[in-house]
Amino acid sequence: MRHLNYTHLLYFWTVVREGGVASAAAALHITPQTVSGQIKLLEDQLQGALLERQGRRLVPTELGRITYAYAEEIFPKGLELASVLRGARTRGSRAVSIGVADAVPKLVTFRVLEPLLAGDGRFHVTCHEAPLPALMADLAAHRLDLVLATSAAPTDTPIKAFSHLLGESEIGFFAAKTLAAKLQPDFPRSLNDAPMLLPTDRSANRRVLEAWFEREGVTPRIVGELDDSALVKTFAQHGVGAFAAPLAIEGEILRQYGVVSFGRIDEPKARFYAISTERRIKHPAVAIITEAARTELFSSGDTARDEETTGRDRSVAYSSAAPPVAPINRPGSSKPARARRAR
Repeated sequence: MRHLNYTHLLYFWTVVREGGVASAAAALHITPQTVSGQIKLLEDQLQGALLERQGRRLVPTELGRITYAYAEEIFPKGLELASVLRGARTRGSRAVSIGVADAVPKLVTFRVLEPLLAGDGRFHVTCHEAPLPALMADLAAHRLDLVLATSAAPTDTPIKAFSHLLGESEIGFFAAKTLAAKLQPDFPRSLNDAPMLLPTDRSANRRVLEAWFEREGVTPRIVGELDDSALVKTFAQHGVGAFAAPLAIEGEILRQYGVVSFGRIDEPKARFYAISTERRIKHPAVAIITEAARTELFSSGDTARDEETTGRDRSVAYSSAAPPVAPINRPGSSKPARARRAR
């Protein structure tokens, strides 16, 4: 086999997706005979049957299932490319592909990307959510321009990537009004055996919280571990448990979910990173995102800028060590992390 005929493959892919030759022919605006003939040519090229009848239905054979799996990777990307190019030509916009680690709260994602989405139409944004390792693979393959994450780039994959600290936020605790009223007076000791919703252990913020729980000597009762931050808030809204979230998005949380803030901690802080293949950010969309996050979303804009620009280890490549999780105590101090009741 020299070259695969992608037109034949497209016809086969459409037959499987549409559930039959007649439906595929209608979708492709050609005759059923043409579809059947093209698939027969593909079967001859692949030296095996791709479809078989089960009753009145056509279903893929084993070879057909393998072929369809690859076609399912190829053609949606082609359709996406055509759509992006059409939009770019129509609006004169620049395509930007951004990966968001599933541990990043969706409200943080919105606030970070808002300058691009609410701008003057200069950018066409495509956003993908996935676990961080999968996103790093896409970044390495140049399928993404940027990855948003709650931790710096991991050190166990030998590709060149740099972690730019967007900012950090104090952490607040939230719950439905009735539960918050019980937990607020004796916070943080009130968290002992309190129902708590936590991110899964893939999240850097989960490790931050566990370190703080241990330092404070409190042991919440974990009633749920969820990757989806919006689902955490929805469960909390209905009284299932309390949750922790960055205070940078406190206003949005209170408005959208009707929960109440009952406590906050100064240290450690939740941290958010933009991971790219650029040591010095040049991509215009990435520059807009990082600048807006540092100056508008997070209060520690100066600290975030220093993290990127001072010292070789501040902007982290895969070949060097990622910065540790924010310390439990302030550097150079033996004072324990502070916890405060919400006022």
